[in-house]
Amino acid sequence: MSDDAAFARLLVVGGFLGAGKTTALLRLSQLFHDEGRRVALITNDQADNLVDTASLRVRGLRVEEVAGACFCCKFDDLAQKAELLVAQERPDVLLAEPVGSCTDLAATVIAPFRRIYAGRIDVAPYSVLVDPARARQLVLERGFGGFSAKVAYIFLKQLEEADVICVSKADLLAGEARATLLDALAREFPKAAVLATSSVTGEGFARWRELLGSGAAAGTHIVDVDYDTYAEGEAELGWLNMALRLDAEAPFEADALATALVAALAGRLAARGAQVAHLKLLIEADGRTSVANAVGGASGTRLSVASGARTRRAQLIVNARVAIDPQALRALADAVLVAELARVGVHSALVESAHFRPGRPVPTHRDAANA
Repeated sequence: MSDDAAFARLLVVGGFLGAGKTTALLRLSQLFHDEGRRVALITNDQADNLVDTASLRVRGLRVEEVAGACFCCKFDDLAQKAELLVAQERPDVLLAEPVGSCTDLAATVIAPFRRIYAGRIDVAPYSVLVDPARARQLVLERGFGGFSAKVAYIFLKQLEEADVICVSKADLLAGEARATLLDALAREFPKAAVLATSSVTGEGFARWRELLGSGAAAGTHIVDVDYDTYAEGEAELGWLNMALRLDAEAPFEADALATALVAALAGRLAARGAQVAHLKLLIEADGRTSVANAVGGASGTRLSVASGARTRRAQLIVNARVAIDPQALRALADAVLVAELARVGVHSALVESAHFRPGRPVPTHRDAANA
């Protein structure tokens, strides 16, 4: 089905934790909007209070969320959200962002969606974003930055099933390092189109848009997945989602505070020897958001979305995915946040919190044969 013929086109954009999926979806949404196309989004997480959902909604985008498990395990919820958005928003494009530690999506989400919704919702080629530092560790250094082989297994399987591999944060890559990484990925995963993209500069988005609008088949790279290894890899990560209210007597700079909090959390985790898969923090004030991230390894702390807000009241959301016991992760986050906020004269009140290890994935569907 051509890009213009479908009533709605589903674009699933996966990738490991910290790959920059949400920032990419924001830029991709704007690209479709500039073309005059209506866009709606579906986010996904193991629990409520997702930074990604809040950062998308505050920009006026219609976003639905599937929480409690990955899309593959809550396929019916994903389908219901898609049908709701199609009925209410009549979007030309549905963007779906799965949990970053999830794989086997070609078999458990994309192929079933193509089969069940044939003729009603078109499905674009499946995109997987990769952080360049993690991609380099895997395909060039044959390691994974301190994580176990079971965690690396998830990352590898995500790339094996991709129709399109986007090396995100390409603004951090230059010259020979860029060419070497892209060539290595193309050799390692020859079934996928490999390109460099940057949500900061817009590099590669026109080509990515072209691939997403093509009539190429989606979700046909069905891979063999050892669900014991997959489950054990996910369970190595402690997950933490927190929501807090912030109040201060004097105005504070939201961008600076978001960056400082992430840097402090990442620093304490590094001192504990806890490998960070992804640490993301959002401060929302007066309809504007500051989003700061830290990805383990060489990427460091990054302010991915700047608000420029100066405020006395705000909402803070913290999402952390770290190779550490969840209870220890929660205790460390509590201690760091209290200390850092007090240091700048900001008081906090906990609204909601959840900490856990993901359970074993049990897909609703699995189309094991290539379609």
